[in-house]
Amino acid sequence: MNHLPLIIKREYLTKVKNKSFIIMTFLSPLIFITLIAVVAYLSEMNSDKVRVVSVLDESGLVKNIFEDSKNTSYNLLQNMSLDDAKILVKETNGYGLLHVGGVFKEKINLKNVTFYSEESPSIPLISALENKIQTELTLQNRIKQNIDIEKLEASKVTININQESFEGKKTSKVDSIVKLIFGGAAGYLLFMFIIIYGNMIMRSVIEEKTSRIIEVIISSVKPVQLMLGKIIGTSLAGITQFVIWLILLSILMTVVSLILGIDLAEMQTPQQKMVQQAMANPQVNMELQNIVSAFFNLPLANLITAFILFFIGGYLLYSSFYAAIGAAVDNETDTQQFMLPIIMPLILAVYIGIFTVIEDPHGTVSTVFSFIPLTSPVVMLMRIPFGVPIWQQALSILILVGSFMFTVWFAAKIYRVGILMYGKKPTYRELIKWIKY
Repeated sequence: MNHLPLIIKREYLTKVKNKSFIIMTFLSPLIFITLIAVVAYLSEMNSDKVRVVSVLDESGLVKNIFEDSKNTSYNLLQNMSLDDAKILVKETNGYGLLHVGGVFKEKINLKNVTFYSEESPSIPLISALENKIQTELTLQNRIKQNIDIEKLEASKVTININQESFEGKKTSKVDSIVKLIFGGAAGYLLFMFIIIYGNMIMRSVIEEKTSRIIEVIISSVKPVQLMLGKIIGTSLAGITQFVIWLILLSILMTVVSLILGIDLAEMQTPQQKMVQQAMANPQVNMELQNIVSAFFNLPLANLITAFILFFIGGYLLYSSFYAAIGAAVDNETDTQQFMLPIIMPLILAVYIGIFTVIEDPHGTVSTVFSFIPLTSPVVMLMRIPFGVPIWQQALSILILVGSFMFTVWFAAKIYRVGILMYGKKPTYRELIKWIKY
């Protein structure tokens, strides 16, 4: 009799009714939203703070370029020594003092520009000051050298190399970046899901083994059915938890926005504000349009279908390893010796995807590792945005499914023997003997 549906149902209900599972399902989004709310609140407090920067310009070249902004106010000092300026800034609790030295040989010595402060200054502030001074001094040097600024600007040439396949399909550098981000996100999501819920399957097997419940269950259920039931049931519980997280996060974000008056969706960090300011530039705006266009140029239907298939196949493959390890040991401490051979292919896949796929997505290394079942779920997902023939994707999936069936076969042999073994740490040699039984 096929008991697999009953085992899946039991495993699923056992997981979702577990107190720790319920607590973490509802507590995790709350903690996440709380952290975001705290960051948003502190960011607003920081954005309301006005920093007073005193400027002592002994060269007289840059004193007129500093304009007050929302968060920075400039105080120009004149007819004052550097020591007196330092004392004044300290007494008035100013944010800092920008000292610009005198002119040497008709050019300012950039090493003679110093910012004095009690604490380390803000990096964006220092960068803004450097840009202001560099721009102004460059302009003044060009004027002194009788360089026609308008002609100089007009002489600049910007080159954007167009990219087009022999079939006439147009692409760009932005397309490659978007493809890499999309593929990397898919591969990383699979990596994290395997780690989190694979460990959950392993702990579940260990708990039932140590409580001796497994001895009663195994008397009426085949080991293969029991192992598959645990894998599928735990996977469904993980998907349920993920869906609940998405729903709770959307609800909590709305509640926090209404109660605290903080719009988390529009919360801006200093980096985001810099991005918004940059978008005022027509060239940056054009790049943004290229990014949107590159996203819609992706083979979305192929990506979604392949993501689902490789996600399921990769997760089931690695989950069978986790279940076998859980059956072979008595506690989580003993699992460490067996975890490295499982984690290493995943880490290798991520590194190959990041450092090889971006360089040559259709090269030998990328292609070979996109067919090896232990690395193909991650590497192939990173390759597909760059255009992988359907036959390669289909072949990779078939190899992955076949590998899963083979893995289930030998993992079930370890499972069958290991779940009834107690009080002994197994070695790799003993695991091989269990497979031969």
